[in-house]
Amino acid sequence: MSEMKKWYESEGEGSDVVISTRIRLARNLNGYPFPHLMNPDQKKEVCAKVRDALVGGNSTLRDSFRYMEAGSLSPVELASLAERHLISPEFASSPEGRALLLMNDESVSIMINEEDHVRIQVMASGKQLEKAYDMADKIDTLLDETLHFAFDEEWGYLTACPTNLGTGLRASVMLHLPAIEGDGNLRRIASGLGKIGAVIRGSYGEGSQSTGSMYQISNQVTLGISEKDTLSNLNEIADRVIALEKKAREKLVGNESYQDRVWRALGIMKSARVMDSAEFAELFSTLRVGVAEGLVKGMTLGGLSEIHEAVQPARLMEQAGESMTAAQRDKKRAEMLRGFFRSTEIA
Repeated sequence: MSEMKKWYESEGEGSDVVISTRIRLARNLNGYPFPHLMNPDQKKEVCAKVRDALVGGNSTLRDSFRYMEAGSLSPVELASLAERHLISPEFASSPEGRALLLMNDESVSIMINEEDHVRIQVMASGKQLEKAYDMADKIDTLLDETLHFAFDEEWGYLTACPTNLGTGLRASVMLHLPAIEGDGNLRRIASGLGKIGAVIRGSYGEGSQSTGSMYQISNQVTLGISEKDTLSNLNEIADRVIALEKKAREKLVGNESYQDRVWRALGIMKSARVMDSAEFAELFSTLRVGVAEGLVKGMTLGGLSEIHEAVQPARLMEQAGESMTAAQRDKKRAEMLRGFFRSTEIA
């Protein structure tokens, strides 16, 4: 039986610029202290309660999720999950007393006992904020029927960090912005976003750097604003940034030297014998523009996303079933890339 298709292998609205959408809801159970104050027995109780609420009894989603105790996963498995944005780096760094509920297509992951008791995360390809939120809301409602999340009439959902009070909603879109980055306008845009309640960060959120010109734009305010207004505001902000990127790309891809750069990137992907993560990120970014703008044929944006996930360091080792040195990973990555791009050609 073939493996279930993952969410990132498909294309969504605006996939030429928008890589993915993420919705995250922070929730906590009544009657328990926040995770950083819980003892081991309390952490076990919370893990069991959340697990049973979703995959126990008559839940309509019980067969769609796998339950994993984080402490039973190897460092490589945890790192691979973090690379795919299914858990946070912080969750991976301290796995004891934590657990993960993961949907079979990896579009939904629920971290238990991270900063909050429950972190519901929904991922979707392209810009699909409403669709992703609808799924998160469905799971939130299902869990609340059994767990009864901590809620205050004045402060909304109670969370470990005050910045999440209110809706507990963090909505974000991951954008590929090489043209804006290249023309020097990214800093101006980032400054403007801060004035309208949004923030732009690196590929892995707060404190991270961008790799391959990928940036995450998300809402900053969760208190005193409804979920509907949060999504509407972020949609509008994302559309503005997308329009600026597309305008900048018109000039970029019309340049003969950039076209040559795309085709050189493809040539290296098809022939390299060794490739480290940094070189891959740079070439991937260039090639993604080439595919999106029709300069390259024989490859889709969904296919590129699949490739991107497959050649990350921990994922390479997880698939190989063994530890690998950096040099071994670089060799294996190049070998896989030659296979992936074998039938890809310049348009």
